[in-house]
Amino acid sequence: MQEMRGTTILAVKDDKGVSVAGDGQVTLGQAIAIKHGARKVRRLYRDRIVCGFAGSTADAFTLFEKFEAKLEEFGGNLVRASVELAKDWRSDKYLRRLEAMLLVADAENILMLSGTGDVIEPDDGVAAIGSGGAYAMSAARALRRHTDLPAEDIVRKSMAIAAEICVYTNDHIIFETVTRNS
Repeated sequence: MQEMRGTTILAVKDDKGVSVAGDGQVTLGQAIAIKHGARKVRRLYRDRIVCGFAGSTADAFTLFEKFEAKLEEFGGNLVRASVELAKDWRSDKYLRRLEAMLLVADAENILMLSGTGDVIEPDDGVAAIGSGGAYAMSAARALRRHTDLPAEDIVRKSMAIAAEICVYTNDHIIFETVTRNS
């Protein structure tokens, strides 16, 4: 069976909160786009957490379930739940084989999680994963540095740019924004 691939997940933080987006393309091998409207970004834990995935869908859903259980266990504390998931992901024989990455966010934090135990918070409030992640992140950083656009607009424009460049990214984008309480 050919490898399925194709994802761009982007998160941008500003003083109002965090916006996260993911494209909808699933590609079989290197040439055939087999799905255009996949939903790779979801809200978790009472709609206060947004999670996007890159990698195997079945593996990502397993991780979503495990992550949501950690969020429940730690009362919605994103950082603590992320660290505990990463520890389990790295040390558990079954979980260690899962092939996916997660980008998780609440209104104040963005974290990238991997099966090697990484929990990475970006220095500049911009993070991306997936095959088109570098394109989207580059566009977001440029827009952030040279405009006064809010995070949601930066995410929209950056994902559009990534869709123009990356053959594994399309323009069927799902957006989620988590706002800070004033």
